[in-house]
Amino acid sequence: MSTSAKLGVVSLSVLLSACMVGPDYHRPQSAVPAAFKHQEGWSVAAPADEVPKGQWWMRYGDTALNQLVARLNDSNQTVAQYEAQYRQAFALAQGARGALWPQLNATVGKTRAGQGTGSSNSSQAVQISGIRTTYNAALNASWELDIWGKLRRTLEANRASADASFATLAAMRLSMQSELVQNYLQIRVMDQQKRLLQETVDTYRRVVQLTQSQYKRGVVASADVAAATTQLKNAEADLVDLVWQRAQLENAIAVLIGVPPADYSLAESDAVPQLPAIPASVPSQLLERRPDVASAERSVMAANANIGVAKSAYYPSLSLSASGGYRSSTFNDWMTLPNRYWSVGPQLAMTLFDGLQNKYNVVQSEASYDAAVASYRQTVLTAFKEVEDYLVALHTLGEESALREESVAAARKALKQYTNQYRVGLIGFLDVVTAQTTALSSERTLLTLQQSRLINSVQLIAALGGGWEGLPEQE
Repeated sequence: MSTSAKLGVVSLSVLLSACMVGPDYHRPQSAVPAAFKHQEGWSVAAPADEVPKGQWWMRYGDTALNQLVARLNDSNQTVAQYEAQYRQAFALAQGARGALWPQLNATVGKTRAGQGTGSSNSSQAVQISGIRTTYNAALNASWELDIWGKLRRTLEANRASADASFATLAAMRLSMQSELVQNYLQIRVMDQQKRLLQETVDTYRRVVQLTQSQYKRGVVASADVAAATTQLKNAEADLVDLVWQRAQLENAIAVLIGVPPADYSLAESDAVPQLPAIPASVPSQLLERRPDVASAERSVMAANANIGVAKSAYYPSLSLSASGGYRSSTFNDWMTLPNRYWSVGPQLAMTLFDGLQNKYNVVQSEASYDAAVASYRQTVLTAFKEVEDYLVALHTLGEESALREESVAAARKALKQYTNQYRVGLIGFLDVVTAQTTALSSERTLLTLQQSRLINSVQLIAALGGGWEGLPEQE
């Protein structure tokens, strides 16, 4: 082949390699509101899932919680599983790069071969003659020219799948962190509830003793003693129920940080972590940082690239191959010039008939893309719904909390007045029981409300992809 012909082949290969069949990726359109309904100042912006989220759990100002999340990040087995799956996807994407380059391999071998002689009659012996020994050493090179973009589309799909796997890993890590923080916050509120119930049980025991003493003196009826005892036993039962609920949450935390429940215990605390302040104005682009939204979009990207891979099967493939080496029947003069050989040449291959397999492979790829788009749009809609739910919940619970605090203050005041009136004999004991029950119920409701606000704050942060650090607030 002349020099000009070789240059022509190379130029043609470079020109054709710029072509890629199949659609280029464009982000699917989805229904995105101009602002969040339950939070003024939130507006739509560009995606930013790669923006660092920061250590969002530190907003609760609890050192023990920070230490637990650090242990989860290092030891959670579910996160470790998804991290290994991401490494698999990343290795697959990196390996796909190799198909774009020429392949070179070497072989060295020794073979012995012979041919049978004699009659074909099975009753006669077959003799082997002409046994030959051959020594062979060769280098073989091959290169599939990516004329129609099959290899590049494959690489594009693998990269997108790896990115989706990384986003899935981030989503799982965020989910595990959120679960741990919620469990921890529930335990801290339960510690306050346990303290309240223990104080209530101690008070009810004194009331029982007082009522029994008054009964012995004939001041009250036996029904008052029974009512006081019933109230005490109910409070003691509530206290026992709270203990096993706390134990279950403690066991869940142990599993999240990768240790057996029998080897872990969380000491009680007198304080409840603070409720983080949510900015009055935060851009709704934070939703674009959600790892599940990023994962869904990158799955669309991979499905889009696979359409190009399927369509490339309609077109011929062109590969260049070359080989050369030494072949000899004797070992001594194996690597000598007379025993060398070489070959070089292009190969064009094209499927002429496949029973419509290629057609339906394309149809299948397009259907897979449509399914991925629908999944992405549904993920976006669900994400917006979750944020709206948690925003309205926090707003409503904040208003309810203020009213509950007023209710608790009124119940405490009423209980004090009823107790004083009972001591001087102005009212019956059942009035005191009613006031005590109301006061206890109001205080437990307030604590439950505090727990709900904390849990909703965690859920909102997770729904926003892990907080709002790293992005400017809107004016």
